[in-house]
Amino acid sequence: MKKSKYIPMLLAAVLALPLASMAAERMPPMGERGERGPGPHFLRGLDLSDSQEDKLFQLMHGQEPYLREQRRAHEKAMDALHDMRSADKFDDAAAVKLAQAAAQAQANITLARVRTHQKVLALLTPEQRKQLEERKARPHRGGAFHER
Repeated sequence: MKKSKYIPMLLAAVLALPLASMAAERMPPMGERGERGPGPHFLRGLDLSDSQEDKLFQLMHGQEPYLREQRRAHEKAMDALHDMRSADKFDDAAAVKLAQAAAQAQANITLARVRTHQKVLALLTPEQRKQLEERKARPHRGGAFHER
């Protein structure tokens, strides 16, 4: 490669380094909660006790193996359905079975999330639940980075 091609690449790399450094400074250190706090984003801003945080951690992480299993089942069924689209011979009964398996896995994931949400709400004090209800009543300002 000619020298004239190396210079722009080197210049681009040199200019990109400070940007990466600035981005890293804004992120919380690894292993820390940062501003978000533990658990679901809708709890942001609530003053959770250590006991609540511990229970929340156990609840959120306790469901992960089941959710992972259901995501894998969904993905496996969807992959098999995708493969059936281009198969030489189409088996309608097998396709129906796979579609039902994918739908059931997705339903299981949704139900697990709803149940977990209810368990999270049960951990909160009446005052904390009141704060959540007051937030819901406020108009949403829009955008992914605006707090509700």
